[in-house]
Amino acid sequence: MTTQPDIAAVPDYLVLGTITRDIIPGGFNLGGTVSYGAITARRLGLRAAIVTSAAPDLQLPDAFLGIECLAVPAAHTTTFRNEYVNGSRRQYVSAVAAPITPDAVPPAWRRAPLVHLGPLVNELDESLVHLFPHARVIATPQGWFRSWDATGFVRLGAWPRAAELLPHLTALILSDEDVRGDPDCIQRWIPMTRTLVLTHGARGATVYHRGTAAHLPARPAREIDPTGAGDVFAAAFLIRLHETFLRTGVEDPWDAARFANVTASFSVEGLGFSTIPYRAEVEDYLADPDCAERLSATPEAI
Repeated sequence: MTTQPDIAAVPDYLVLGTITRDIIPGGFNLGGTVSYGAITARRLGLRAAIVTSAAPDLQLPDAFLGIECLAVPAAHTTTFRNEYVNGSRRQYVSAVAAPITPDAVPPAWRRAPLVHLGPLVNELDESLVHLFPHARVIATPQGWFRSWDATGFVRLGAWPRAAELLPHLTALILSDEDVRGDPDCIQRWIPMTRTLVLTHGARGATVYHRGTAAHLPARPAREIDPTGAGDVFAAAFLIRLHETFLRTGVEDPWDAARFANVTASFSVEGLGFSTIPYRAEVEDYLADPDCAERLSATPEAI
């Protein structure tokens, strides 16, 4: 990662978190929220930037072309290995990059209108929530409630500072897998957040917004590789939420979730980053009135 990023230009979308090496038979894939989020934003037509941490020998593939990437120097790149037993995933971490603090964010990048906090291994200083007072800030917070033992086995637990930080977020986005270590957290966190989204993979997503809720189904997909789909969803949700506000003066989380569901569904139809869609693919699908209606829902009071 030797290319010098343009730190003077304000990006449209800024994502923060560790990039990862995900071990696979015969090698590794690049991953992490920052990878999937930034590539999604870029393909949807935004200027995207990443603040991450990685070893200097990490090479980025062509999918990152056009994305500004600033890396906090580290001895290692965060590395994960997944084992699947009877359909359940056991995850191990064998290396962790350096922490990412507010000082790592260039002044111009702090003016980005859209900010995505994507911790994976407690690498993001939680005070980053307060660094962007004029932005729409979302979090996919799984890394803030992960821990691991001496073998690297990853466990999900509680998020101690949730009550303090949630009121400062535009939206919190979680998956069913994220909350399995604390399944009651959703009901605790709904009153603390403006918008909370719980994603269910191929079953779509449930949106909780200001005392209302609705489940929005996903576009049917031919799933090949679901890796990163939640991060694709989160980036697309934030982008569309902002666009609805610019268009109408009101955030529309239901439209944002529908757009994000479709974007994420395309992303699982190929390996890695290969089928993260461009905007035209998503808009063309949603332009079909039957498709748009089938993926919509009416929010109800909760």
